[in-house]
Amino acid sequence: MSRSMSMRSRRDLPPPEKTIEKLENMVDGGNYYEAQQMYKSTSARYIAVQKYSEALDILQSGALVQLKHGQVTCGAELAVMFVDTLIKGGLPYNEENFDRIRRMYEAFPRISVPHFLGDDYDDDGQKLSEAISSAKVRAESCSSFLKAAIRWSAEFGTSKNGSPELHVMLAEYIYSESPETDMTKVSSHFVRGNDPKKFASMLVNFMGKCYPGEDDTAIARGALMYLSQGNLRDANLLMDELKAQLKSADLEFPKTDLIQFIKYLLPTLERDAYPLFRTLRQKYKTSTDRDPVFEELLDEIAAKFYGIQRQNPLEGLFGELFKLASSSASSSKKSKVVQKLSYYTLLERRSCISSSFISLLPVTMHIGIIMSASGCSSLTWFSPAMHGNILITATSV
Repeated sequence: MSRSMSMRSRRDLPPPEKTIEKLENMVDGGNYYEAQQMYKSTSARYIAVQKYSEALDILQSGALVQLKHGQVTCGAELAVMFVDTLIKGGLPYNEENFDRIRRMYEAFPRISVPHFLGDDYDDDGQKLSEAISSAKVRAESCSSFLKAAIRWSAEFGTSKNGSPELHVMLAEYIYSESPETDMTKVSSHFVRGNDPKKFASMLVNFMGKCYPGEDDTAIARGALMYLSQGNLRDANLLMDELKAQLKSADLEFPKTDLIQFIKYLLPTLERDAYPLFRTLRQKYKTSTDRDPVFEELLDEIAAKFYGIQRQNPLEGLFGELFKLASSSASSSKKSKVVQKLSYYTLLERRSCISSSFISLLPVTMHIGIIMSASGCSSLTWFSPAMHGNILITATSV
């Protein structure tokens, strides 16, 4: 399009107010699909000539009116297009744009999924299935919108992780609306947010309906996630707020070894006490092993607070190999020395070792890899030394 044609197109496009009114009337009349197509095509024309403000007005209006009528999929699609337009226009994350996103977020329906619907199993079973299906659509639709908004805020805002306020909004919605609560996902957004008090309220609510043993795990996960980001302040605030809210509700704080570990860990991280940190990990390992993610979080905490980097999973294995190879080369014995390392577990992770590591071995060593039917890999190194061999077999499980 030439410059003159572009200028003429900009002049030819009318102000969006009449279009917005017309499309809102269509939605109010039940013509959801037809109105949706017109919202998309009309906004695209404004975007094509870089009239982003007008396009945003059309898309926001469409999202709000569709959501008001319960058209979640249509409303979410227009809300995502609103965010895409912010990105195309290079528009910043500021209070005005955040407020527009917040208004669309608040328009998403909030309908609790009932656990019991009555005595008629067949009829209520169908209703429950439909309610769960609708809840999934709401949660996924709103999540797509807010995740897009978070990406925009990370690119055009000041926080590299995205707007803390948007993270809190997403955590709240997926907790309240998802038919299957994913506490790891919920917590991951809360800890990137800025409201430990609201996080504590959600955990107290969860404790009232979770299975036995899930309450202390959820609390510990939240605290460890904060700490893995180096955020000792909010980890302490979370625990203090939980105590206050549970006391106010006349409920008891869980008394388990896992909670005791968190209580000891928090003051330990306030000082240079890595030996004590390591001792705590060893003493409470049985408790932290309840959730596989805890060990990873504790490794990240060690790196954040004490500068202790994770050990390369192959260091231990190759250390033994090099030691044995060196020993064989200097030995005058010509008899065959056999060393066997069976069921060598790499940092307690199940993994198979590939031939890409051959280049790291001494030139006098060779490697053979055998994959068993069970999925474990056996590795055999042999090194000609003097007139004998060293045979090393390692199996990862």
